[in-house]
Amino acid sequence: MAGAHSHRRDRRATVPHGHGHGHGDAPDVPVTRGARAVLLGFLGLVGLATLVGVWVLWPAGDEVDKLADSVPFAAEGVTFPAAEVVEVEPACAEGDDGSACGQIVVDVDGEPTRLTVPPQVLASDLTTGDDVRLVRTPGAEGEPARVSWFGVERTSPIWLLGGLFVLVVVAVARLRGVLALVGLVFAGLVLWQFVLPALLVGESAVAVGLVGSAAILYVVLYTTHGFSIRTSAALAGTHVGVLLTVLLGWLAVGATRLTGVADEGANTLTTFAPGLDFTGLLTCAVIIAGLGVLNDVTITQSSAVWELRAAAPGMSRATVFASAMRIGRDHIASTIYTIVFAYAGTALTVLLVLQLYGLPVADLLATEEIAQEVVRTLATSIGLVLAVPVTTAIAAVTVPAGLANKD
Repeated sequence: MAGAHSHRRDRRATVPHGHGHGHGDAPDVPVTRGARAVLLGFLGLVGLATLVGVWVLWPAGDEVDKLADSVPFAAEGVTFPAAEVVEVEPACAEGDDGSACGQIVVDVDGEPTRLTVPPQVLASDLTTGDDVRLVRTPGAEGEPARVSWFGVERTSPIWLLGGLFVLVVVAVARLRGVLALVGLVFAGLVLWQFVLPALLVGESAVAVGLVGSAAILYVVLYTTHGFSIRTSAALAGTHVGVLLTVLLGWLAVGATRLTGVADEGANTLTTFAPGLDFTGLLTCAVIIAGLGVLNDVTITQSSAVWELRAAAPGMSRATVFASAMRIGRDHIASTIYTIVFAYAGTALTVLLVLQLYGLPVADLLATEEIAQEVVRTLATSIGLVLAVPVTTAIAAVTVPAGLANKD
């Protein structure tokens, strides 16, 4: 018996492995050398392609500046001064002439000025002491400047809300939360400094979306979850999920004949950035929309495989895969609800208008606004669902076969 135990310990010690940890909370699981080499080789090639893509697609700064300068937000000489509300009149009732209702008095550089504001502004509980933003338009020669309403100054409450968000994330998630915030900042920089400018100057929207999403994924996953084979398996599964989502989105956009022009913003772009490929832009939007949920399910599946292997070293790879998939099915169900409700929330006002019209479903799907949201939701959801078995399989192959099968 002693010899048998010794033999089993020796066999366990000879399993080829390398250890990877997230941030001290990942289980200590041996990693098969061959699978590890293939996985890291794949990620290395994708990483190299991402760097080349960023270099090739990076927009020239002068092109972006030239385009931005050609589209001024306001006419020359127009300014947006801040002011403080000193008096708020009640909203106008039916029959009022508007002379003593529906207006506010603001202090502009020490001078009280009376303004007419939209009724919904008064309904938002605007009160004395609130800060607002105005539009000052220069008058004709010899005439005073005209001042009109622009909006409520919301900078302070938004900064407070953002600070509360950071505080809650750090207090609850601690170091992992800090690292997640770092990844979030990097993702924002990639979108603002690379993706958006590259799209504006007419680069391929699908290529920009793929390269930008890959760059974000490398930094976000490794920063948040640590440099480990477990994270690498999740990253590989996410890359595959993104590719599947792109393919599905591209096919769906073409099959439904979507134009990508469905709102005021898109109409503005057709005027000032006519080089944009709006159908490609819609596919790019599908890619970016799916990043968060793909990252969520893939890291969960990879972690599930790691935990199962650590808890049951004798379990076969097929059993590990089947057990992790049971976890994945539950996760899929809840995540699909998340996607659908997120899109429904962003399109709530549009849905309310369509509800008033009382159109049948077939007619609703003929509208660009609804069809875009449906295609985006379904393409993202299908890519998400397919990423679960792909990631689970990658992780299951990466960890060693069950020790019981090796005796």
